Amino acid sequence: MSAVSASAADALRWLRSPRRVACGLLVAIDGSAPLDPGAVMFVDEDGRIEGSITGGCVESAVAQEALALLEHGGPPVLRTYGFSDELAGTVGLMCGGIAHVFVSELAGEARTAMAAALEGIVEQVPLAIATVLDGPAAGGRLTVDAQRAIGTLDGPALLATNVERDARGLIAQGRSVLRRYGSDGATLGDEVRVQVTTHAHQPRMIIFGAIDFSAALAALATSLGYFVTICDPRRAFLDSPRFTANAHTVASWPQEALQGLTLGPRDAVLVFSHDAKLDVPALEAALATDAGYIGALGSRRTTASRRRRLEEGGATPQQIDRIFAPCGLDIGSSTPEETALAILAEIVAHRAGRAGQPLRSGSGPIRRERDSLDRDAHGSRSHA
Repeated sequence: MSAVSASAADALRWLRSPRRVACGLLVAIDGSAPLDPGAVMFVDEDGRIEGSITGGCVESAVAQEALALLEHGGPPVLRTYGFSDELAGTVGLMCGGIAHVFVSELAGEARTAMAAALEGIVEQVPLAIATVLDGPAAGGRLTVDAQRAIGTLDGPALLATNVERDARGLIAQGRSVLRRYGSDGATLGDEVRVQVTTHAHQPRMIIFGAIDFSAALAALATSLGYFVTICDPRRAFLDSPRFTANAHTVASWPQEALQGLTLGPRDAVLVFSHDAKLDVPALEAALATDAGYIGALGSRRTTASRRRRLEEGGATPQQIDRIFAPCGLDIGSSTPEETALAILAEIVAHRAGRAGQPLRSGSGPIRRERDSLDRDAHGSRSHA
């Protein structure tokens, strides 16, 4: 069991017992901090602590705030803590910073939602837990996974609806963010802040071929939450900051690069090498996985020739039809950056079960619905 899962298991036992428990949630940081926003620590009525939000810099102060809340009651509070350069150095940081921490007691539906989140973390189920920081619903929590939402958010019903939908979208990206909503719960607003913390594997993107298109796609895909790997057996091609800036690089042949990886529906494999002795083996290796999207660059002539070679190698028509080639939506792209945009748009559309047509040409819902959004959120894989 990982350290995160072990800590979650201990906190879960607390919440399943009669003891009162408060929670400190790291909402945001200014400057440097050892842990990312979304980190959480628990304090019980006897002063015991489980979890961490800053690696030890401000835990004592947060624990005192939590104990005061448990002793005297009252609404949740958002506190700001600064830690010095000297204190930061004790946990391996170059300089100090400021941590914004939301402290609240876990009771009622909020306690139920947090317990569900901890149980999911222990069982390694992709999920998100949303915490409302402002307004009448402050302290409310909602745990969301692919199948259900646990907990309630006081206030307008629209807030719960939008938070649940947005949380599922963030699970797909493996991102934790601070979102803002209107006082009526609308997405176009700024009055209510909601911290959404995801516990999900990042989707993987494996790109074969170290070329300009790979660098452009890696930059955009990383911003959408992908863990990007660029593979090429030619190490000299990989040794460039344009590739290493946004991707992990692996100098190996396609079969070796994918060996031992478990790719699921949220993952993507792209073949950009423009070399038959690399393209075909890469596609054959990709077809042996459960990757949700397999794409290949190339002209229509190259695509037809590649299809014949795959058939000669024993691939069935059904297998070959899994390949998006030429990959990308038809947006008239010409530069590597525009091509990367077209490819990512196709990947997002495919994952959402959409055709990728202009919105003004359709008549259905603009936002993705629950049944089509991240149907594959339980996809799993291992990192190389």
